[in-house]
Amino acid sequence: MTTLEARELVKDFTVRSGWRRGRLRAVDRVSFTLTPGRTVALVGESGSGKSTIARMIARLERPTSGEIVVEADGARVPDREYRDHVQMVFQDPFASLNPFHTVEHHLVRPLRLHGLPSGSAQVRALLDRVSLPGELASRRPHELSGGQRQRVAIARALAPGAKVVVADEPVSMLDVSIRLGVLNLLARLQREESLAVLYITHDLATARHFSDDILVLYKGKVVERGPADDVILTPRHPYTKLLAEAAPNPEARGRAFTVDQAEVERAGRAAAYDHVTGEWEEVA
Repeated sequence: MTTLEARELVKDFTVRSGWRRGRLRAVDRVSFTLTPGRTVALVGESGSGKSTIARMIARLERPTSGEIVVEADGARVPDREYRDHVQMVFQDPFASLNPFHTVEHHLVRPLRLHGLPSGSAQVRALLDRVSLPGELASRRPHELSGGQRQRVAIARALAPGAKVVVADEPVSMLDVSIRLGVLNLLARLQREESLAVLYITHDLATARHFSDDILVLYKGKVVERGPADDVILTPRHPYTKLLAEAAPNPEARGRAFTVDQAEVERAGRAAAYDHVTGEWEEVA
């Protein structure tokens, strides 16, 4: 059983304006835990820090401060074995797969890099896990649909035996008609293989139905957290209300939250709401 804990993550970037240099804080003291068989959703608008957190967990960026701890069966995972346990599914299946190589190449490569058997049987088993026929192994990405490409990307992430999966907006680049199939696949894999999933999205509807818990990000800070239904159906922070108001929801039946941007700014600087404790916590 593998768990991942993010502790007080901070990420600063240096920005230039003419001759001057400044600091942009993209992620500000974000903490959460990913546990087997559960999905945590990070929700927020573009620029809120979601993908920066994903890149830090995937070790594509280093945190300015804070730490990410992965434990397997109660023991901390050494740095050199980190990617055996943690893998990422990227947003764009059209860019994340090399068009010059076959599907088999994309699946064999991680198996070899992690010292695992890499024969045709293993490739077919990976394709079967994501509900794709084995004959696709000889095809190249341009011969597949967007949904099939993303399924290959998921299979590639699972190839090393990873039990923590970071899914960075995995369906936002897909046609609406096939998004549900990919999300159902992730849900099935999570349930059958006890995966710990971090689901990053700006879509409140999929966040509610696919995740167990939701963290709402605003300007790099967590401003609301709790069980998915509680956060979406009874939002307490003005920014969460603003997101809910902007999202189409047939179940709302005319319900609306009256929120202005000034109120969001004030609340974003002041406190975050925790649905589990029922308390407001200082964030600044």
